[in-house]
Amino acid sequence: MTAFLKYGFRRKADNPKWSTDQMNWDRVQGNWKQLTGKVKEQWGKLTDDDITQINGNREQLEGKIQARYGHAKDQVKKDVDDWLGRQ
Repeated sequence: MTAFLKYGFRRKADNPKWSTDQMNWDRVQGNWKQLTGKVKEQWGKLTDDDITQINGNREQLEGKIQARYGHAKDQVKKDVDDWLGRQ
């Protein structure tokens, strides 16, 4: 089992959109400090401490959004995907 599958990532062949999403999220991670304002604009309930803890990690972002807003995991994933598509 590859590390990607072990940690819940799908192979590119299983999900063609994965490579594009991953490249986009890599861009977010690389520019996290510059994007924190946009993240707080989109999800205003996130605190400065939340933003610091997230530090560009998508799973952390989704978890914090779930905790602050009480949304289901699938909805949060869709919301983050939508936000990412607008960046």
